[in-house]
Amino acid sequence: MTVSIAGKAPWLKNEALQRLLAALSADGEGARIVGGAVRNALLGQEVSDLDIATTCVPDETIHRAQAAGFKTVPTGISHGTVTVVADKRPFEVTTLRADVETDGRHAAVAFGRDWQVDADRRDFTINALYVEADGTIVDLVGGLADIESRTLRFIGDAEQRIREDYLRILRFFRFFAWYGHGRPESEGLKACARLKDGLAQLSAERIWSELKKMLAAPDPSRALLWMRQAGVLTAVLPESEKWGIDAIHGLVKTEKELGWPADPLLRLASMIPPDAERIHAMAVRLKLSNQERERLEAWAGAVLPSAEISEAGFAKRLYRSDRQGMMDRLRLALVSARMEALNDNAAMMRAGHLSKLLEFAGQYEKPKFPVSGGDLIAAGLEKGPDVGKLHRALEDAWIDSGFTLDRDALLARIPDLTGKPV
Repeated sequence: MTVSIAGKAPWLKNEALQRLLAALSADGEGARIVGGAVRNALLGQEVSDLDIATTCVPDETIHRAQAAGFKTVPTGISHGTVTVVADKRPFEVTTLRADVETDGRHAAVAFGRDWQVDADRRDFTINALYVEADGTIVDLVGGLADIESRTLRFIGDAEQRIREDYLRILRFFRFFAWYGHGRPESEGLKACARLKDGLAQLSAERIWSELKKMLAAPDPSRALLWMRQAGVLTAVLPESEKWGIDAIHGLVKTEKELGWPADPLLRLASMIPPDAERIHAMAVRLKLSNQERERLEAWAGAVLPSAEISEAGFAKRLYRSDRQGMMDRLRLALVSARMEALNDNAAMMRAGHLSKLLEFAGQYEKPKFPVSGGDLIAAGLEKGPDVGKLHRALEDAWIDSGFTLDRDALLARIPDLTGKPV
């Protein structure tokens, strides 16, 4: 039975795409859209990138694309990939390939013309669907049935696919988080558990990239549970072993109910202890960006306000705090309180208080201290550490006043704080 994707893929009507497919398919050659765009269109999800597979070798791809008026960039030409820019949109065009040799992460490839061989070398059945220019789907590995049942299945032998590239272990759980239903396919899950030691061959950047993509899924909790059962989560994120992943369920539920966006870093924070030293070590190991590391460290260092704190008192606390770190701390505390509030009135009241503090923090704008170090030197103080100490003391007095003391009133306090006339 012929299955068409035309009604679910408006991008197929793109004139530049059709011209490119026609150019690559002329004179006995072939070209088809492949991979994520086909999968996502069938699942009714957003399509961002369009990848094309072709029987044309890279030099021929470049020649034909340029002859059709498109710009080409040899982005991965040794592996058969040329980026074609058509109508200001990049398309990755890759020659059909077969793996000649693999080492658990990289593959030496040979170009070919066999669509079945090209499909068989890919990772999962749902990622190996092709579509012709007219929308006809070409399914050589049973991907359509797995799309229908939301089953994530390795193509062929799961263990062989993983030994070719150990990153596929993390991709298995990432794609399950985004597209899978029920429990993971058993052979794939068992293979991931058996071969998890191969993850040590992967670069830290690739591990964190896959984890972050998985944590961005609408609900990664089931994937995380199976990762833990398989020993994979401990292998890549040992910090979660004793802390646990139970909080992720409440966080996802709260996100949906309160309209919070999926936040991979906040979800990560819910799975690890708020220990700045351990977070720093984790960030170094996984090579998180400085911004990511600093945010997690700020969350770990934030002190949760007491239940009795007023908004005025909280404003004073925020002035000396990292606002993002405090908001992350409040969000996770609110998640915990909301889960407890189902059977606890006190927790319900605490959740209400935390919600108000979180709203206040979200709207908070840090006021500017009206006295500078230059003001103190102009008032007669000599440059040196005493200027910094006095500046801090005046700032403390300003905060204690609820930020009401103006510049003149603060400068008038200098004699009392230094014991010297101005």
